[in-house]
Amino acid sequence: MENIAPSHSGNKGFFERFSTSVAKATGSSLAFILALATVIVWGITGPLFNFSENWQLLINTGTTIVTFLMVFVIQKAQNKESLSVQLKLNELIAATKGASNRLIDSEDLSEEELAVLYRHYCTMAELTKKTSDLRKSHSVEEAIKETREKLKEENG
Repeated sequence: MENIAPSHSGNKGFFERFSTSVAKATGSSLAFILALATVIVWGITGPLFNFSENWQLLINTGTTIVTFLMVFVIQKAQNKESLSVQLKLNELIAATKGASNRLIDSEDLSEEELAVLYRHYCTMAELTKKTSDLRKSHSVEEAIKETREKLKEENG
């Protein structure tokens, strides 16, 4: 099979590299300490500026701008991370014998389709509880088949 894994060299765009770096940096303990120190210094300087409107405006404007920009940076990093996790899960599903391939790319399903699959997994969980071997694995297809067979038995 052809190796389609991307190289880890400089293929990333500027915003991707920037957002990943900023998300990592702002998620650190040092970033929190710096933000906390900024607020403490701002609070301590209040009496020096007689708690003026400009003094209050400084922190309000600064935090608003930082928050506004961080939403986009964090979302970019989150989208990349989410896609990476989805790809890893898809690989596990594809490589696992007995796993339902219908779950590959399940993030593209509608809410209604996801609800149907959810109900199937609830059924599967109930069936697993009723089996003597709790370690037995079921796929969605097995759960559907067993549910249908059980309903036929119950309904005669």
